[in-house]
Amino acid sequence: MRTLIPAKELKKISVITILIISSVCFSFSFKNNNAYKNLYLNRFDDLNRELTLLASEIRSSDLSEKEVENLKQQIETARLKLKGVDFWLRYLEPTQYKKINGPLPVEWETEVFEKFEKPYKRNGAGLTLAELYLKEKVKNKDSLLHLVQSSIDASRAYLADSITGRLSEYGTFFLANRLFLLNLSAIYTTGFECPDTNNIIPELRSMLISVKDIYSNYDKSFPSTSLSKEYVDLYNKTISFVNNQPGDFAEFDHFTFIKDYVNPLFVMNQKFIKTYLVISKSFNDYTLNDSCSSIFDKSLYNAQNTKGIYSFIEDKNILQEIKQTGKLLFYDPILSGNNKRSCASCHKPAEYFTDTALQTALQFDGHQYLPRNTPSLIDATFNHLLMLDGKHISLQAQAKDVIENPKEMNSDEKEVIKKVLSCKEYKEIFKRFLKLTPEENEITLNHIVSAITFYYGDFSNFYSPFDDAMNNNKPLDETCKKGFNLFMSKAKCGTCHFVPHFNGVKPPYMGSEFEVLGVPADKDYKKISNDSGRYNINPATETFHAFRTGSIRNAQYTKPYMHNGIFNTLEEVIDFYDAGGGAGHKLDVTNQTLPVDPLKLTRTEKDELTAFIQSLNENIIFEIPPLQLPKSSDKNLNARKIGGEY
Repeated sequence: MRTLIPAKELKKISVITILIISSVCFSFSFKNNNAYKNLYLNRFDDLNRELTLLASEIRSSDLSEKEVENLKQQIETARLKLKGVDFWLRYLEPTQYKKINGPLPVEWETEVFEKFEKPYKRNGAGLTLAELYLKEKVKNKDSLLHLVQSSIDASRAYLADSITGRLSEYGTFFLANRLFLLNLSAIYTTGFECPDTNNIIPELRSMLISVKDIYSNYDKSFPSTSLSKEYVDLYNKTISFVNNQPGDFAEFDHFTFIKDYVNPLFVMNQKFIKTYLVISKSFNDYTLNDSCSSIFDKSLYNAQNTKGIYSFIEDKNILQEIKQTGKLLFYDPILSGNNKRSCASCHKPAEYFTDTALQTALQFDGHQYLPRNTPSLIDATFNHLLMLDGKHISLQAQAKDVIENPKEMNSDEKEVIKKVLSCKEYKEIFKRFLKLTPEENEITLNHIVSAITFYYGDFSNFYSPFDDAMNNNKPLDETCKKGFNLFMSKAKCGTCHFVPHFNGVKPPYMGSEFEVLGVPADKDYKKISNDSGRYNINPATETFHAFRTGSIRNAQYTKPYMHNGIFNTLEEVIDFYDAGGGAGHKLDVTNQTLPVDPLKLTRTEKDELTAFIQSLNENIIFEIPPLQLPKSSDKNLNARKIGGEY
């Protein structure tokens, strides 16, 4: 006789089973992980010894030309020791890591956690900054020593029981390995944190060998959750591939490295995470998706919730109804104060949800222009902070701001709700939606904007020919491949526009980068744009004229470019970067984060870069506008036009 177990009880049993398996694996691992943990401790000692030696050398140095060269050699040696333990350090304690190898002297944290707290200032330190400091004309021994001593002080955190104890958990290995693989694709080969480009590939080779030993010691210590032979074999082939590549990172085949080696390793590691029931205890994994099957899968990380107030709804039919309502509202000027402007007035769907005809959009008065270019809404879902200055933390807050902004749609919540509910079609559907959001007692602006964001958020889920090459091994033109390799090396684009979305969000995909480029107010470079950018939200020396790094996906169709729409072609944008930004054009930009030195790109290289950027054009299926808008009981509202009048 078969006994049926209730669904709730079955779920409870499944959870208990997972916990038992995890507990058994943890217990076994704890008893047998000496080799793995000892390797960590030994390599950490090696790094600390080199840092201590470097600090001693600085104290006794007079910073003469000869001794500066000696210190550079010492830093390179220490960096190689760092690469031997980087696999763990970057994952286990990312805050302290920035003091050991922070790429920026001052960083205003704008991580995903800004959704919960104000941005705060963090001073960088460590080997990258020490090496950069030695290149400066005026040097101060105490300042240099501070950068290295800060690394030594920060390193103590890595010996705390709370850190070393996590090495006894097999799950920590796979999660650290995931971050390692993501950084192989986005960070380690670009020069983002390696000042001397001659050392990028040598450091990569050293790191790959070091991680091979980590893998070997892990498998000895955790045989019940070991790596597969397939994974180890591919990793060994990865090492061979890199060893056979030129030592110059500008000649390195970044495309093949990621497509044929790093991404397949990532796919296998994701399967290990699922198979071994790995559960994260680190905020490093906060946004990453354990079910994602490729670095170039649009589900890799979650930055924005397009559902908003409808987050808990899973019924596909209801979600489709919400989406269709959002589409109507997107085209409906009923949201504006004068019933003449809709979301589609500025974000034209057929133009990739931007406006290619105007440098900046018209203000509400229909005469003046807004100070900033209309950004595309496509792939906005992959930014933790929204607007070019990072003003908003959610798509819904951004939509509300546009509706209520006097210079944009010039309306308010009460007026919008009153007008929307005057339409029978809207009123009936939002009454049904209200029942699905029990935390709300009445229909609010949240219901309206959440339907809108759910509608346009779907357009961020399409793929490009470049993605198809990475994910499905489809052919990609050789010119595009060369352009990608340039993008990741000589052109230095990859140090700000990170794989896979080519925006300012880098592994572990929790922070939105802001850069000071020195964008001009005019094409003659008479002065810098007077837009203060991020400074308006978070006033600081480093944020003056800083703007969030946007995605270059679909760039061919989202002109004009830069925050003020000053450039009209990709060629103009590339020329701007090639010359070293605003400072490279002799503008006074004291806090520019873009390197001032010219890239010296050839005409052919610029064409290759353009070809790569165009390979990121996504194959988006745009819908036709609605044929009509809901009728209102207020006859004065029934003259409104689909998409607005201006």
